Amino acid sequence: MLSQMKLFRISRLCIGVSAALAMSAAVAQPQDVKATLALLNESKQVKVLMTALEKDHDRTIEDLRSITEVEAPPFKEKTRAEYVLKRFKAVGLTDAALDSAGNVVGIRKGSGKGPTLLVSAHLDTVFPEGTDVKVKEEKGRLLAPGIGDDTRGLAVLISWIKALNEHKVATVGDIMFVANVGEEGLGNLRGMKALFKEHKNIDGMVGLEPGEGDKVLTQGTGSHRYEVSFKGPGGHSFGAFGKVPSAIHAMGRAIAHIGDVQVPTDPKTTFTVGTVGGGTSVNTIAGDAKMAVDIRSNETPSLLEAEKNIMAAIEKGVKQENERWKSDAKITFDAKLIGDRPAGTTPPDSVIVTASLESIALAGGKGQTRAGSTDANVPMSLNIPAVILGSGGKSGGSHSLKEWFDPTDAWKGSQISFITVLSLVGVDGVSEPLLKSAAK
Repeated sequence: MLSQMKLFRISRLCIGVSAALAMSAAVAQPQDVKATLALLNESKQVKVLMTALEKDHDRTIEDLRSITEVEAPPFKEKTRAEYVLKRFKAVGLTDAALDSAGNVVGIRKGSGKGPTLLVSAHLDTVFPEGTDVKVKEEKGRLLAPGIGDDTRGLAVLISWIKALNEHKVATVGDIMFVANVGEEGLGNLRGMKALFKEHKNIDGMVGLEPGEGDKVLTQGTGSHRYEVSFKGPGGHSFGAFGKVPSAIHAMGRAIAHIGDVQVPTDPKTTFTVGTVGGGTSVNTIAGDAKMAVDIRSNETPSLLEAEKNIMAAIEKGVKQENERWKSDAKITFDAKLIGDRPAGTTPPDSVIVTASLESIALAGGKGQTRAGSTDANVPMSLNIPAVILGSGGKSGGSHSLKEWFDPTDAWKGSQISFITVLSLVGVDGVSEPLLKSAAK
């Protein structure tokens, strides 16, 4: 098993090195970005769109309520996907359908030979089937599991499509509107992985997540998640004592050694044993045990180094348990990769980051960059420039049953993200795209 792990790590490291050598994201000239955004902000067409988003606020909140109340548990997003597809079509995105992975994908064609920009929000929430997702209101806040993460983003996508179509504004580049599956937990970014595998013409990505609109995610935190199973003969706690080793004891020793693993603070690298289980009864020497391990880092080499050390810690714990009892019966373990999110970065001087930060500044904000594990990990790992922007409005309690969203002036954040999108694809008759089309 260790030889296979070694090959896996070498393969991932080679991919990371090759990607770094191939980095070719367009570098922004600040004057070009400022000039483009100035043109957009002063143009009649864009002013009409921004006003439309403000006036459409109440209807957008109704969309938010309706979509929130359609369950979207992990791996069971289809019902919500079908609902969002209907909404996309209702506001004029006729070229939309479900793809093979279950993503809702719609193309709004541009007027010229501009770039293709993916604009997305994810369908799935972390909550299991049967969770009460009825939206309640309390002191001006809307309360329901999943209402901010990421249902708000879905509602904003619909409002953008509606504004563009109702006011007949043509972009130069194509906008691929996507409501995707598999962003949360063990969804393992399967929606985005499938999307970028199928569509080789995507030049950039803007994803929407909860946030007022003053932060730009530029760093994709990578992660590997493992389910580690321990197996042994098992036996009676009294009669077999001293004759057989315990799977749970081996797991305990392994966890203790994992706790001693050292990881760097820069790049930030973390690990945890998130769940444990096993055994059959209190008076049994356990014949099986299982744990789930999460390993994260902002850079692939550090992720792989932490992974190597954690696997060595597990092997050490099992070896010690087997040596403790000196029995012919041995504990074995198997580490199964259940989650693989690639790490990646969009350079701070790339046009997509510069445009995002300048849009925030023009709205009077002080933009900040941040890191996180999102759908943007996939394009970043492929050297496709990508950012995650805020969808507008204050929210909190993400991933909890007490999640809330404050709709007060939420349209302001939506405007900031939308002006960024328009600057990247260009508006026909107003501005050329800041985002360049890659040679396909």
